[in-house]
Amino acid sequence: MDKSIYQAYEDEIRALEEEIRLLTEKYEDIRQESTFFSDEEILKSIKSFQGETKGQEYPSDLKAQLESLGTDLSFFMTLTGFQFTSHSKKTVEKTENRTVQKHRLSGKCHSLSFQLEFQLLEMQNNEKVSAVVSELSIVMESREDSDVSKFVSSTEEHGNLLTFFRSLSAYAEWYEHRRRTFLHFKAKYPDIVTVPEGLLGDFIILRNPKVSGFELMIVWKIHLDEEGTTTPVLDLLTKVPEQVLEQRMTSVESIPGSFRSAVRLFGIEAAIENLIKVLGSEE
Repeated sequence: MDKSIYQAYEDEIRALEEEIRLLTEKYEDIRQESTFFSDEEILKSIKSFQGETKGQEYPSDLKAQLESLGTDLSFFMTLTGFQFTSHSKKTVEKTENRTVQKHRLSGKCHSLSFQLEFQLLEMQNNEKVSAVVSELSIVMESREDSDVSKFVSSTEEHGNLLTFFRSLSAYAEWYEHRRRTFLHFKAKYPDIVTVPEGLLGDFIILRNPKVSGFELMIVWKIHLDEEGTTTPVLDLLTKVPEQVLEQRMTSVESIPGSFRSAVRLFGIEAAIENLIKVLGSEE
């Protein structure tokens, strides 16, 4: 048979193999995108399945696996505060030793929402797999905060997803802790505590209803540096009528320092509680 005929067959076979490879990759991308479920959807499905299985016989190992999955997922969400709401990935390039995928991920950590887009390069060499993140883009609602904006910019530049998730978890936990603390004292002492900027603001105001014009402002900042370290910073500002200041200048001037010392010694909640009680007892 003529060699040109063999060559034509070989070219056709290679073309078919390439087409099969591309179709397989496309199928995998579609399958991966369509089979991702959010944490809430997984938990809902597990509970639904458990309800449907009442009175029916299913393998005990399957039930155990589902219960273990639900427990692990609930523990993860409680421990980190993360809930992932959507995820998709698309294969951009794939060879024998190299795979490039485009990922999109959204979710929230406690009350802070976020969206991520990044490219993941996986390379296999001598049975070892390495992964490199690039083209990282982060969108956060709280990015108007200068600290958060600097941290996000630094994380995008270095492509460090681990630092992002670890630091966001710590920052969002303090953010949520501040919100709950403000809510607690506002509910417990409604005549004394006000939150002018709402529970998501960074300060509360204490007023003694018996002393007109006397105010204490507790400022609670949450500092996040570019390396991802979270530090709560509290301070106390005073607004005192002149007649009160003239009578008790020494005691009034010592309030901010005493408050900062109480925070270091007894903790935030105890320091605020003590300050409110002292303020409420003043005539």
